[in-house]
This record gives sequence, structure tokens and C-alpha cells, in this order.
Amino acid sequence: MTSTSGDAWTGGTFGTVATCVLADNAGPMTLDGTNTWVLRAPGPVDAVRSVVVDPGPSSEAHLAAVAEAAGGPGHVATVLLTHHHLDHSEGARRFAELVGCGVRALDPAYRLGTEGLHDGDVVAVDGLELAVVGTPGHTADSLSFVVRADAPDRAVLTGDTVLGRGTTVVAHPDGKLGAYLDSLDRLHALAEAHEVDVVWPGHGPVLGDALAVLDHYLAHRRQRLEQVREALRTLDVPADPAHHPEDLPRAVVELVYADVDPVLWGAAELSVRAQLDYLRG
Repeated sequence: MTSTSGDAWTGGTFGTVATCVLADNAGPMTLDGTNTWVLRAPGPVDAVRSVVVDPGPSSEAHLAAVAEAAGGPGHVATVLLTHHHLDHSEGARRFAELVGCGVRALDPAYRLGTEGLHDGDVVAVDGLELAVVGTPGHTADSLSFVVRADAPDRAVLTGDTVLGRGTTVVAHPDGKLGAYLDSLDRLHALAEAHEVDVVWPGHGPVLGDALAVLDHYLAHRRQRLEQVREALRTLDVPADPAHHPEDLPRAVVELVYADVDPVLWGAAELSVRAQLDYLRG
């Protein structure tokens, strides 16, 4: 689950290609705010266009700050969306209109222009290359973007699939735990192959050891599943899902997430519903 604890995060510049502009929308689910990523290959701003990932909320002040970081109108090649949640996508159309570019997303409803995004695509802009990796689970349309570069830019932008602090919500019913576990395995394989070293997340600070982070995420999910199994045994739940009580997800939350701030229990219940669905096969 997400959490607001830990050192404050303010964004900044990372590697040779990335700037993170932090949106002013901090909260229990957004941590310090949404990370909007401005990516640009090294070179003069007038000669090298930017790619903007997740313009964030529809805040004129934030969008203006992103536009300035990206070089202003005429200097942004495209906007990419990791997924459709409003804290990532709400300002995308307005931002694209400000700087004069399109919006690319997996879900056609969030595109501006004719170009979409699909697993296996490569977005190439003035020396910058991003490989599109389908990472469904948090949502059905979740994507990650791998920067094809040498260190220190060998990074993956994960949106909400991996967070800079805490763990993410599998947003049932759109999100599916089986798909999420497969996505974590896929990112883990990329880290194991040294294709990515660093995580540039959608919320929270940059994570410098991608392999260790993904090891932790996978172990955490396995631990949570075992805790849910134990909760079902404690609650003496019938084996047949048709006879499960309607309030079962909340009852499981109260056992498994007892150490989590109750303000996050609503989100925890989404994850529990996804876990129960997964365990039912």
C-alpha cells in the first residue's frame, strides 16, 4: 500500500536525459504528488525535442512548469501516458494543446491524434529511445517505458506499477493480480538482464537498484497472498465462493492490513478483492 511516510521528495534532474517535475497533488494515494517526467537526449534545447510522460493533474501552474522544463511550445514531440488514472492523465490534453503535440496511450479514449501505444513499440525522438513494455495489473492499460541507454540512464518509468515508496494498489476490477504478478516478473527479467538499473516511478523518489526493488515487490505480493489465505482460514470462510459473505473483503482487510492507516483501507479493499479473485482461480 502507498504511504506518505519517509523523506520528502521534490523531483529534480536524473541521469543525462530526465527531469522530474512534481505536481502539487500530494495525498495518501499520490505520496508527495504525481511525477511528471520530461525526457530529452543531451543537446541544445532548440535542436532536441522532449518527450513528456504523465502530465499529471489539470493544474495550470504544474502544466506551465512542465512546459518550461520541456522547452516550451514546438519543443515537445509527444506525450506518453503510463495509464488512465486522472492523477496521471487529466492534464494531458490541455498540456498537449499548450505545447502543440499529440498524446499517445494504450487506451484510445485518452489519445490526442492518431498514434497509440502498444507493447513492443519503440518511441524514438532526436536520439532518445523508449521501449514500450506492457505491464498490466495496477490497471488494464498500464505501460512502462524503458530508456534504451547506457548508465546512468538505463531506467524504467513504471507509472504506478512500481512506486518510489510503499507498494501499489491492484485496482480491482480493472486491475488483475495475475497480470500484475506477470508484469513484475517481466520487469524483474529486464533488471536481471541489466537492461534497466534504476526505477523512475510515477510517485515517490527514484529507486537506484531496480533488481532489489522488484525482488521486494514480488516477495511482498507472495507474503500478502499467504496472509489472505490465513485470514480466510481464521474467518472460516466456505470453500465455495458463491457462499462468501458480501463483507468478506473488508473483514480480510481488517486482519491483513491492521498495521495500515485506516485511511488507506478503501484502497486495500480493492487489492483484497483482486487477491480473492486470484485465489479463486
